[in-house]
Amino acid sequence: MSLAEPLRSGAAQAPDGAPVLSVEGLSVSVATEGGSRPLVQGISFALRRGETLAIAGESGSGKSITSLAVMGLLPANVRATAGTVRLGATDLLRLPESRMRAIRGDRVAMIFQEPMTSLNPVMTVGAQLAEAIRAHAPLPRRAARARALDALRAVRLSEPERRLDQYPHELSGGMRQRVMIAMALALKPDVLIADEPTTALDVTVQREVLDLLRELRRETGTALVLITHDMGVVAEMADRVVVMKDGRLVEEGPVARIFAAPRQPYTRALLAAVPRMGTRPPADVPADAPALPSAPPVCTLRDLTVRFDIGRGLLGRPTHRVHAVEGVSFDIRAAETFALVGESGCGKSTIARAIAGLVPFAGGIDLAGHELRGQGDVTRAVRRDAQIVFQDPAAALDPRMRVGDLVAEPLVIHGIGTRDERRATVESLFERVGLSRTQLDRYPHEFSGGQRQRVCIARALALRPRLIVADESVSALDVSVQARVLALLRELQDDMGVSFLFISHDMAVVDSIADRVAVMFLGQILEMGTRAQVFGDPRHPYTRRLIEAVPVPDPTHVRPPRDRLASEVPSPVRRRDDPPRRLRLRDVGDGHLVSEPGPPGEPV
Repeated sequence: MSLAEPLRSGAAQAPDGAPVLSVEGLSVSVATEGGSRPLVQGISFALRRGETLAIAGESGSGKSITSLAVMGLLPANVRATAGTVRLGATDLLRLPESRMRAIRGDRVAMIFQEPMTSLNPVMTVGAQLAEAIRAHAPLPRRAARARALDALRAVRLSEPERRLDQYPHELSGGMRQRVMIAMALALKPDVLIADEPTTALDVTVQREVLDLLRELRRETGTALVLITHDMGVVAEMADRVVVMKDGRLVEEGPVARIFAAPRQPYTRALLAAVPRMGTRPPADVPADAPALPSAPPVCTLRDLTVRFDIGRGLLGRPTHRVHAVEGVSFDIRAAETFALVGESGCGKSTIARAIAGLVPFAGGIDLAGHELRGQGDVTRAVRRDAQIVFQDPAAALDPRMRVGDLVAEPLVIHGIGTRDERRATVESLFERVGLSRTQLDRYPHEFSGGQRQRVCIARALALRPRLIVADESVSALDVSVQARVLALLRELQDDMGVSFLFISHDMAVVDSIADRVAVMFLGQILEMGTRAQVFGDPRHPYTRRLIEAVPVPDPTHVRPPRDRLASEVPSPVRRRDDPPRRLRLRDVGDGHLVSEPGPPGEPV
């Protein structure tokens, strides 16, 4: 059975042009100790068969609450207080849970943002798919397994027969998301709700998932509700757009009109904050400008290698080795932003941990004149010169401490200043990162995500480091908050002369902030040069593939067709007696370094 078969006779087949899903005047409130508080107020929209409606907005705008209300999955203390949600002629808000359970997954399905938390880790992929199918269709186990196999084939998953017997942890993030899509579409629902389905994915995997959703929508006629804060994804996928802010509908219309002539200031601000590839002008240096004195690099990596032995043979000896970083060399200059880009598992974050002395390594790291030779060779002086800003600010801040104490903690550890002097320093840092002195005595949970990241930046600046490692530090932020944090980093660099090692898989963000860029794959650098060289004249096929996969926030942009990659990214795990081939970089002009494409199994 194919997912492309017509909808079953029991499906809600609305007449041509009539909505399959209609939301009218939806309001949702949460019960608090102080009384009922509105989360969503008066939302209305309609969705027709085969159409994609994007619900866009920042965190807290009510996007996900709206989708949960449609699915009947609101938390116990949250309820719909007004409006209707009609699937065909059926008002879903008036149905008891027993009837809603029959509709959920069968006629209205949902794909959540993080597939690992949505899949049962102790059940095989095939068992979970078959269970979902049998919950709505009275099929014997063998027939349910056959349909599960058809569903995996429909989402173009490589080796589908093998995947049926694997567990979720054995699959990559992109493969797990494909399994979630297969599970959602196995029963050919009338409506599919995708809540941030590509936010946590690498740019190439995101491209494959978006292409897949577009093709499956065209083949099955399923209507798609796409919830996202990525306006590039909205431009490429949506027919119509609903923009939300603070639980209210701000603007609605066809995607071309919203992007070409947004009517509301909030929509215009949202679109203006979107990073766009190729819009930043190259650095212009006047011909008669005096030569700057050459300063030694702030950080130099020479043949950095990080490997981990795994597996155990008959005699307890390791059998395999993870080649996380394999012979990487580069330097970071004073007041420079050097970016590492690449897909998950390429070794970007491992390099950051090696600089911080958190993993054992071979090779050399010179940090502000201190030569590091191994994991334990990181002194207090070295830690003062290099600080890290992590991806998740909520996890990086102790929830039991006030933010003022968190920012002052590095000063206390290093014995810098008196109590009053430390307080004055923290107040100055808060003002520097755009926070108020009155917020010093608050706890992390009292801040938004962007504000928490500003607290982390203030803490990283407390010791006046020479180098700040920003490891995916803006990837979890809304686009407008992301733009403000990036502007803050540039301002701090201009004012304080600090250098940044900026680690990201978001090519558009890197293009907006980096001075030089290195592209990594399987622990090695494939291409390195200035931002203009790497993004303006990419020489390696893998670099071009990364750039081509970036969503373009322009509905009129026509993306050239390219072959789908259904296979897995090669693994950095190899037998101990089978080391990877070291790639050599050659200078193609003005310091633009490029490796030759490798043999099969390596980037092409």
